[in-house]
Amino acid sequence: MTSDEKQFRGKTARRHATTSKAAFRRRTGAVIGLAAVLGLALAGCGTSNGGSATTPAAATSAAATSAATTAEATPAATPAATAGNTASSMASTAPSRPATTPATGAGPALCTAASLKGSVDDTGGGAAGHIYMKLILTNKSSSTCILNGYPGVSLVKAGTTTPIGAPADRDASAPSKGPITLAPGKGATAVLAYTQAGNYQGCKRVQADDIMVYPPSAYDELVIPHPLTACSNTDINLLKIGAFQP
Repeated sequence: MTSDEKQFRGKTARRHATTSKAAFRRRTGAVIGLAAVLGLALAGCGTSNGGSATTPAAATSAAATSAATTAEATPAATPAATAGNTASSMASTAPSRPATTPATGAGPALCTAASLKGSVDDTGGGAAGHIYMKLILTNKSSSTCILNGYPGVSLVKAGTTTPIGAPADRDASAPSKGPITLAPGKGATAVLAYTQAGNYQGCKRVQADDIMVYPPSAYDELVIPHPLTACSNTDINLLKIGAFQP
């Protein structure tokens, strides 16, 4: 290669290098200008409403900081607290149960015929063929017992427990006033009204020897000797009995 050709190639290479540098500077300038324009545009958007500009990175960092602060301020539920809440929920939905009343000692038992002795006081008089008597039952046992209500009363033959005629009707005008507590030796009284058998023309008269008494709610009977004329007719009632009174 001649010296002229070398010189020519050297000049050509320098022109290419110069041209490449100039083009690079132009492209760099264009990029820088575009970035500046975009920056101004973003700044205008962020401040157009009077607020400060917030970049996505800054917003993400603020959200993370807020979540961390909330997590620190709210303590995690412990196993004990969770178990307690579960137990409370189960207790609130469990069916309620009635309260249990403490057991107390048993009170006095009802009086039975075996614990009583009976008597009749017929000095109360009467009128128009009626006799009013006091039927008295006394506690002959060593334990306190209760009388409450009407006794059962019938007329019987001596040595038997078969009623003659109809038993006594209950007198609604002399109701029970509540349980009567009979200590040993104490008694209670019920009014027994007797209508004389002669008042009834159809009465089939039978001589009764005793008054048989069933204490209220008792299943055994006691007999009080007291002769009276009975009617065997079951449709004729000669007796009426009131409830026991203190």
